[in-house]
Amino acid sequence: MMITDVSKKYGISVDTLRYYERIGLIPPVNRNESGYRDYTEEDCEWVYFAVAMRSAGISVEALIEYVDLFQKGINTIDARKKILLEQRELLAERIGDMQKVLERLDRKIDGYEERILKYEEKLKNRCIK
Repeated sequence: MMITDVSKKYGISVDTLRYYERIGLIPPVNRNESGYRDYTEEDCEWVYFAVAMRSAGISVEALIEYVDLFQKGINTIDARKKILLEQRELLAERIGDMQKVLERLDRKIDGYEERILKYEEKLKNRCIK
């Protein structure tokens, strides 16, 4: 699959795909006879992994370390799992923080029109006097 197709499939730019490869966020992609990147299904799985993890807020550094360890083989399973567990904990904390903000917004929205109408009525009465 060509880089433009992968870009469209995952909703990221061609430049981002090249950047991810350059910094080691995804393993190196094989090239065809013309020198163009030729993404395999496995390459696409790495792209999906990177995009999903980044959209969840997982750090670039953690993902680069994970990919590097993955490429070093089976002896790195424990280290890779540790990275994933650490990132999961950080993500769970962010989700908890976001849940609190969502609840606050819900409280603010509940009865919003009623509070605004009272305030506007009060302002309107001031202007009439």
